[in-house]
Amino acid sequence: MELVVRKNDLLRELQLFQGIVERKNTIPILANVLMEAQGEEVRFLATDLEVALRSTCAATVTKPGSLTLPAKKLYEIVRALPDTDIRISEDKNGVKIAADRFDSRMQTLPREDFPTLPEASGTPTATLPSAALKEMIAKTQFAITGEDTRFFLNGAQFVLRASSMTLVATDGHRLALVTVKRDGTVTNDADENKAILPKKTLGELARLLAEGDGDIVYERGENHMFFGVGGRTLISRMIDGQFPAYERVIPKGNDKHIEFERDRLTNAVKRVALLANERSRSVKFQIDKGKVDVTSSSPELGEAHETLPVDYTGGAMQICFNAQYVLDFLSAVTTDVVALELKDEVSQAMMVPVGADGHEYTYVIMPMRV
Repeated sequence: MELVVRKNDLLRELQLFQGIVERKNTIPILANVLMEAQGEEVRFLATDLEVALRSTCAATVTKPGSLTLPAKKLYEIVRALPDTDIRISEDKNGVKIAADRFDSRMQTLPREDFPTLPEASGTPTATLPSAALKEMIAKTQFAITGEDTRFFLNGAQFVLRASSMTLVATDGHRLALVTVKRDGTVTNDADENKAILPKKTLGELARLLAEGDGDIVYERGENHMFFGVGGRTLISRMIDGQFPAYERVIPKGNDKHIEFERDRLTNAVKRVALLANERSRSVKFQIDKGKVDVTSSSPELGEAHETLPVDYTGGAMQICFNAQYVLDFLSAVTTDVVALELKDEVSQAMMVPVGADGHEYTYVIMPMRV
């Protein structure tokens, strides 16, 4: 294989693979990116066996071929080179990477060791608006658990219907649900199309969506999902399992409604949480007519409180939340006003943006018993 490629073109593609390739893995070939040069382009592929990314880059190919190189080290070398053409060529001693007056040789692993990945059928399930999907990921991703033994909670459920799409995530202590209207069709399924997307897939998809706009070509296969984003394709295994019936978790009888200025509530919780118990991170909302006192206390650190004026005329009550859970919601919404909807001290509460346009966003949060 022999080719010449622009530094910035190559760097942009290699950067997208850095989150896919695992630093520590038991299969050495998974640390490498597969490069296939032909015609006027070089194709790239990397995977950790759960998530994979395919992409292409314009190149002047003088000798077609394919090889694998360590994805992270190649990225570091390309990033350090001056803004010029990079020459990549293979011989019996390894792979030569050269630019300007720089010369290097890298070790390769056999192309045959690289895993074979499924291909999309070419019949998309649907076309999805990228701006809406990007917003949906930002509003739910943080609620996915990191290491739950209930593996189906290590992802978010994506529900696709002809008129809407929904993304929902929960870690058992809170639930984030966002639904966006869409115009379009869903092939292969008359009613709805469901899949559980791994947490890592959502992160990589968000990174791809940040690169550009345009619609996403989505295909749901038997065990894999394919997301075509601006000439690149993200391939992901689906989590095999039954996602919880989240509709039952959303409270119906929360009759107490309190509205806050989002920035004021965010700042109050941040300040008060500085003296919260470091293990529980709990802050207490003491609600009374016309005001909410946000308080915290810790035997080791001390105590703090801040009063927020609100338009509330109901009875006095208090409820405790994990401060980080509240802040996650507040940083995900963009409206100036948010509402807290409650029933009592022990039932799940609900937080929603007030006046959100184009989407429905519901955040259910379990109170803490302190």
